Amino acid sequence: MKLNFEDLIVFENEDYILINKPPHVASLDERTTDRGGQSILRLAKAYHADAQLGHRLDKETSGILAIAKNPEAYRHLAMQFEHREVTKRYHAVTNGVHNFEGISVYLPISPIKDGTAVRIDREKGKVAETIFNTLQAYRTTTLVECMPVTGRMHQIRVHLMCLKAPIVNDPTYGGKPVFLSDVKRKFNLKEGTEELPLIHRVALHAHSLTFALLDGEEQTFVAPYPKDFNVLVKQLEKFV
Repeated sequence: MKLNFEDLIVFENEDYILINKPPHVASLDERTTDRGGQSILRLAKAYHADAQLGHRLDKETSGILAIAKNPEAYRHLAMQFEHREVTKRYHAVTNGVHNFEGISVYLPISPIKDGTAVRIDREKGKVAETIFNTLQAYRTTTLVECMPVTGRMHQIRVHLMCLKAPIVNDPTYGGKPVFLSDVKRKFNLKEGTEELPLIHRVALHAHSLTFALLDGEEQTFVAPYPKDFNVLVKQLEKFV
């Protein structure tokens, strides 16, 4: 499916473009090109030649992504990331019922395998911290707000695994799919049909990003849930 970059934009001025990245689209060009050859960086450069991504989201993760339109804007945002002055809030649906109130996970992370996953490594790992809050507990799952203080690869996913709250449909870190039959008491599946999960990807969405624009004004940018994440949450809310 061909994406129209302009449809993704939630904010734009002379320095920045903020988009709501759809799931299943890579932030940067992948070594193995997508069938459609689409990446957010490629789409952004077609829209604005000097575009540079201020940060990245995993391919499966949807949500708010900041793009700089000029080198000064890029440096300005990069410095805020470096000094941990950017506030990132993600929403995740996790397996299990959890009550997190400002729970901080401070565990170092290092890559494993061919760089496609990470693990907790107290000896060689890089410092990583995430703060978690429960937004809503459901019958078998929980909607959690995740605030990464650092920006390591798969940080939220591995830290939630450490809390025994892996993200729904995240097999890399122990997350199981969620089916309607898990949450709906009188669920009848038609004979001869296979039940499909309520979401077909890691249930993680970058909900908001707060940083200072070039004029010094701090602003928060919010990305509404995409269709698949919204359907999941709506179904879970029905059967609390």
